[in-house]
Amino acid sequence: MVDVWSGWTELVAIKNKASKWVREAIEKVQRRLPFELRGIDSDTVLNLLIILCDWCEKHQIKFTRGRSSRSNDNCYVEQNNYSIVRQNVGYFRYDTEEEVYYLNRLYAYLRLYANFFQPVMKMTEKKRIGSKVQKKHDDIKTPYQRLLESSYVSVAQKERLTRLYKALDLFHLRQKITACQRKLFSLQKKKNVKNKNLEETVWNF
Repeated sequence: MVDVWSGWTELVAIKNKASKWVREAIEKVQRRLPFELRGIDSDTVLNLLIILCDWCEKHQIKFTRGRSSRSNDNCYVEQNNYSIVRQNVGYFRYDTEEEVYYLNRLYAYLRLYANFFQPVMKMTEKKRIGSKVQKKHDDIKTPYQRLLESSYVSVAQKERLTRLYKALDLFHLRQKITACQRKLFSLQKKKNVKNKNLEETVWNF
């Protein structure tokens, strides 16, 4: 989940797309957001639309759907899916309970790293001049810095964010991220070896 204005990003791994896990993930994100969740703009996956629509109606949260006629119907999420998720966990399939557990541990550290230490640019203007598209961007800032400047975030919420930021150690945070990555890759390697041995056993039989 990505907040469009600030770029604040939340990451949660779930076992599958069953409504139980999707609802639990949304509520987990809602509890740790540094601002009030007032609306959700979803992509156009049918089962996800149904789950989110029901959940938002129950909690009186505005629900809209993304650009249904475009392949990148939720471009903000898709961009971070590459820059934050794929760049850190690769394209492996993580489907065991142990893998999901360590994936969520990694995401807990990645959300802190991305939101407090990774600056992002926001496009402020886009116009076409002949065959070229000209874009203008604002100053590079982290999502944390953008929230501190927002009038929609309360003073108490800003103070909590600042306390959390001061408590973070970038070096140790990177160490924890690396440790989780190594564990995930180790689990993936063991699984691949096991699957390869199983294939060889079936073939030899």
